[in-house]
Amino acid sequence: MYFYAARQPILDRNKELVGYELLFRDGVDNVFPDIDGDEATTRLIEGSQFNFGLEDLTDNKPAYINFTLETLQKGYPTLLGKDQIVVEILETIQPGKRLLAIVKELKEKGYTLALDDYIHQPVWRHFYPFIDIIKIDFLSCDLDTIHTIIEEVKPYPHIKLLAEKVETYEKYQLALDLGFAYFQGFFFSKPEMVQSKTLPPSEIALAELLYETSAVEVNLKKITEVFERDVNLSYKLLRYSNSAAFKRRAEISTIKQALIVLGAEEIKKFLSLLFAAQVAGDKPAELIRLSLTRARFTELLAINHNKLKDTGMAFLTGMMSLMDAILDEDMASVMNKLPLSNDIKLALVDDEGLLAQYLRLVKQYEQANWQGANAIKDELGLAAEKVPDAYHDAVHWANEQMKVLS
Repeated sequence: MYFYAARQPILDRNKELVGYELLFRDGVDNVFPDIDGDEATTRLIEGSQFNFGLEDLTDNKPAYINFTLETLQKGYPTLLGKDQIVVEILETIQPGKRLLAIVKELKEKGYTLALDDYIHQPVWRHFYPFIDIIKIDFLSCDLDTIHTIIEEVKPYPHIKLLAEKVETYEKYQLALDLGFAYFQGFFFSKPEMVQSKTLPPSEIALAELLYETSAVEVNLKKITEVFERDVNLSYKLLRYSNSAAFKRRAEISTIKQALIVLGAEEIKKFLSLLFAAQVAGDKPAELIRLSLTRARFTELLAINHNKLKDTGMAFLTGMMSLMDAILDEDMASVMNKLPLSNDIKLALVDDEGLLAQYLRLVKQYEQANWQGANAIKDELGLAAEKVPDAYHDAVHWANEQMKVLS
């Protein structure tokens, strides 16, 4: 039995990561609501106990987890540590005395409680003293209703409002202006504004290196020359190649030696990582983490598929897939500035080609759209167990890389 999972980041007003909502299903074919909420939550708890550690998926941030009335009554939240989770009370649960007693008990034990997809009813006021977070769906909730909820919770300043399904910058700005504390959605993976950002010399050098390493046969002489023209890049390369991650007998002392020892695949990853981190500027770290996860996930799909001569192209495609958000510019304009291969540009700008298929599967997985993911998986002919394994590997790898960058 395979274990399927995805996650959606939750950010604060400074766009800092505060947690992840975990999205679990029983399998790609068993799409919610073909299994009920009780089973979905049960599988989640079982998985966290026997298949994986929550910290692997959340990088030690709190996991926002949906609970049904039945799973709350069975005490499932207490199987996980109070600092590990935020207990999300599903919108399908009717407020009543049984639920209020459970909420009070969990609060006394120190758990953080959230009302998911909140639909306002006066009876919920009895719960407000024990609730920490109220999640409001910005796709389905109109502005008048949102204002009503804001007024209702004003006497309870401890309650934080979380805007979910925030898909655009405009919605994010609206939630920000209304005083929301937390935000969930894909707003941060879209450009915040259309403007031109000039790349400084070091970033141009990086872009040149990305192009040179995107070829199947890497031109070592050319790459060495580019590094030798940029002191900052050379320093970072030497520091990286001399790190504890690469066990060797002798110290690295020249650019050429460092490049030879690292090898083409490791150089490509190092450059992609460096470029994304360098141009990100004041963007949220979660944007870089998502870029890294996509890069590794896309690469692993290509490795399992075995249809590309150079799976490094898949890695670079995943890494570059959020460059529009990083540079606050549309993707076509970004690609015009970067000397990347035509196959990569075709995937990112026109959504065409094999690389685009990998990236579509990655995006479906991020949104826990198992039906869409399953259709692409079948189209590619990938084995069912390979996709969730690749995702979990990618999440873990990205977390480790973020530690290197910090």
